[in-house]
Amino acid sequence: MKNDFTNFYLIFVLVFWGACNPKSTGNDHTEDNDSFPAEISVFKPEGPNPVFKGTGIGTWDKMIRERGYILKENDGYHMWYTGFDGYEDNDFLKLGYAFSEDGFQWTRHEDNPIFAESWVEDMMVWKHDGTYYMFAEGRGDIAKMLTSTDKIHWENQGDLNIRQVDGSPLTDGPYGTPTVWVEDGTWYLFYERNDQGIWLATSQDQKVWTNVSDDPVITMGPEKYDQYGLAVNQIIKHKNRYYAYYHGTSLEDWSDWTMNMAVSDDLVHWTKYAENPIMRENKSSGITVHDGERFRFYTMHPEVVVHFPAE
Repeated sequence: MKNDFTNFYLIFVLVFWGACNPKSTGNDHTEDNDSFPAEISVFKPEGPNPVFKGTGIGTWDKMIRERGYILKENDGYHMWYTGFDGYEDNDFLKLGYAFSEDGFQWTRHEDNPIFAESWVEDMMVWKHDGTYYMFAEGRGDIAKMLTSTDKIHWENQGDLNIRQVDGSPLTDGPYGTPTVWVEDGTWYLFYERNDQGIWLATSQDQKVWTNVSDDPVITMGPEKYDQYGLAVNQIIKHKNRYYAYYHGTSLEDWSDWTMNMAVSDDLVHWTKYAENPIMRENKSSGITVHDGERFRFYTMHPEVVVHFPAE
């Protein structure tokens, strides 16, 4: 009887407290929505889509895949993408470039592919002190860096030298989907290992990268939508907080991917969005691009689709 009375009292207190504190109901996810503003988390497709895709005919870029990247500059939108012509074992993935004044109508470069010396896929680009740094995967999902001064001609700087916390080399195996953020002289590199987690390493010279921790900073699950794989596509800073856009899969065979978000105050400790996924329908490798008025959200795989804030 005492236990029953105690339980009744606790339930009464919790119900009363919840009625006086609407944030505790969990129905409107007020705290989560405050942490993930609608302008960067809630998107819908707008206008004719897709805005870019593979040629569909027998060219080197019959199809496109993985993460491409779009960088907006004063003259317009610059896009790099991975092209290939089939899924045969001997297929070679090459780098293409396209330009658009408005981010909708794209023109392929006349000299495409602009880089075909070695395997390039799943890339992102960061401009720093007049140089463009491309972080990409090579064959075997090994991350590498290329540099350019004009966005078209690229020099391969080799595979990334990533070290564990104690300075020893990474264990054998893939380390791909490299994603960079640069702040106060420090380069932050997010990478995945066989899509089984997201690790963070830093560098001062872009030559040696050292893990912040030998454990991933973002792990798979326990949420269903990323229980079998995940990889970061982009880091942005908005309202003094850091946001990671990443794709995840709920299927063991990786046949379907969703887009998701996580937030951090220090780039090391991350909290996933309670409303994940933010994008379904197997649209993945998503990135944001600010057009001067609002954020656009481009999903890059298996074709490029543009979305705008829904609110």
